Amino acid sequence: MKDIQIGYHASHEQFRPSQLTEFVQLAQAAGFTTALSSDHFYPWSEAQGESGFAWSWLGAAMQATNLSFGIVNAPGQRYHPAIIAQAVATLCEMFPRRFWIATGSGQFLNEHINGEKWPSKMERNQRLKESVDIMRALWAGETVTNNGLINVYDAKLYTLPGYMPDVIGAAITEQTAEWVGGWADGMITTSRPPAELARMVEAFHRGGGEGKPVYLKVQLSYDVTLERALLGAHQQWRNNVFPSSLLADIRSPAGFDSTGLMVRPEDMMQAVRVSDSLDQHTEWLSQDIAAGVTHLYLHNVNLEQKLFIEKFGKNVIPHLV
Repeated sequence: MKDIQIGYHASHEQFRPSQLTEFVQLAQAAGFTTALSSDHFYPWSEAQGESGFAWSWLGAAMQATNLSFGIVNAPGQRYHPAIIAQAVATLCEMFPRRFWIATGSGQFLNEHINGEKWPSKMERNQRLKESVDIMRALWAGETVTNNGLINVYDAKLYTLPGYMPDVIGAAITEQTAEWVGGWADGMITTSRPPAELARMVEAFHRGGGEGKPVYLKVQLSYDVTLERALLGAHQQWRNNVFPSSLLADIRSPAGFDSTGLMVRPEDMMQAVRVSDSLDQHTEWLSQDIAAGVTHLYLHNVNLEQKLFIEKFGKNVIPHLV
């Protein structure tokens, strides 16, 4: 199992940016080779309680480490794609070949803040593809005018990346996985049982993704006891166990908290990989690699980040790369 990248997920919803900078430095020292950043305006719950601006943080985090970084972003509503293209170009000029962007259709939670209409999923996908086309044209040095779901007038970047940055398509369903296979440079999805993950990879390949990398954001909870791991996951992540079709249209952290009221600690086992066994976590991640994943981004959803980084660096990563 070679050429596998193991990344640390920096969750801006759960930790202050200064803490996350410390965590990515610890992750690099422990053997992680890459990192993934969330990009939220709101946290998932009031209990998480943070929502730092990821784009400010990325420059500091990349200067503080030698890791490569990615971000999951939804251009088209909260962010105009020309501005995101400029942000990506700047990071790529400063840190060549160390930054990539994953693009998705977004969630109402974050995108509704500008007061614009929240489109249907089909229209959001169309807007996403239009945004990616605009960004790629700007990175190529073109002057861009576009009248459509995204309006751009006479935009041109003067600080260019010097190469075409990778755009990874975010997909939760097989239908979306097949669609992004045709235009994205890779796919990112979330952890799921082996058979479901294999179908996601197959759909991506079927749509044109054969030979392209597959990125996986893994939701896990590790602690020194199973009880602590389970309670930590429940406290921080219980609002996220529902299907994306439901979560995509919730307005506020309080709304997410309402959806999570009936979730019991034992229910977390279906949505998060909860275990105090490092061997078990290694086995799960090995199954992901066998399904065709090339980049694993590990999100320990509880608050014990330093313990997670240390133990996975010593006892998990060496068995996977």
